[in-house]
Amino acid sequence: MYIDTHTHIYTEEFDDDRDEVVARAKEAGAVALLLPAIDEASLPRLLNTCKRWPCFCFPMLGLHPTELPEKDVESVLARFEHLLDAQDSPFVAIGEVGVDLYWDTSRRDEQIRAFHRQAEWAAAKGLPLSIHCRNAHREIVDTLKPLREGLHGGVFHCFGGTADEARELLGFNDFCLGIGGVVTFKKSTLPQVLHECVPLDRIVLESDAPYLAPTPFRGKRNEPAYIALVVQKLAEVYQTTPEEIENQTTANARRVFSSLTIDD
Repeated sequence: MYIDTHTHIYTEEFDDDRDEVVARAKEAGAVALLLPAIDEASLPRLLNTCKRWPCFCFPMLGLHPTELPEKDVESVLARFEHLLDAQDSPFVAIGEVGVDLYWDTSRRDEQIRAFHRQAEWAAAKGLPLSIHCRNAHREIVDTLKPLREGLHGGVFHCFGGTADEARELLGFNDFCLGIGGVVTFKKSTLPQVLHECVPLDRIVLESDAPYLAPTPFRGKRNEPAYIALVVQKLAEVYQTTPEEIENQTTANARRVFSSLTIDD
């Protein structure tokens, strides 16, 4: 039994076999898939996927830092906020939001402003955050610090940083590190970092499908069922059983995403 806290199965990469992907996830032990938003255009696809599998697929709402429109970012954010304010809002978290300076730093300040505003939504509405961070650890931390007392936890998605960075992020109460296929890569330093300073009760599982498939599927399309391979690797890292990894990370995910209504 596990929860995939970050998967994009609503994207076009899954149009030919989405039903089969969901069936394989369930067969592998998934009890819930959490779907982060990326932009306004793909939001209908995301919501339709969640309607297709209620109480199994759950939507988040957020504007990804690399998907800021060229103009009218504030207008998009205003429309998103209106959706959150709706009485029947289905969203279980704010995400995927954050800062990404890997390819382009020219819109750094815009990314930070958008991230700050969306983090404020999370604080105001009592929702967790799903945070994207790439080459932007300091920007993420500095943006969150003034808000930390009002935040309601969340996930630092796709964590792959140093031990010092992990310790700093874990200083934010009720946040977990999202761990996926990267932990299985041959040259990854993540196993050492996790073993050194990240307690098992501070991680959650995620596929980030269709991206970052674990070994031996690296470079191919990822899917939620492959989390079983991440579980096996984490059992080695924490010197415990796969069952304990699944049980603890599921409890962690339920704690962070407390509004989930899962059909057990």
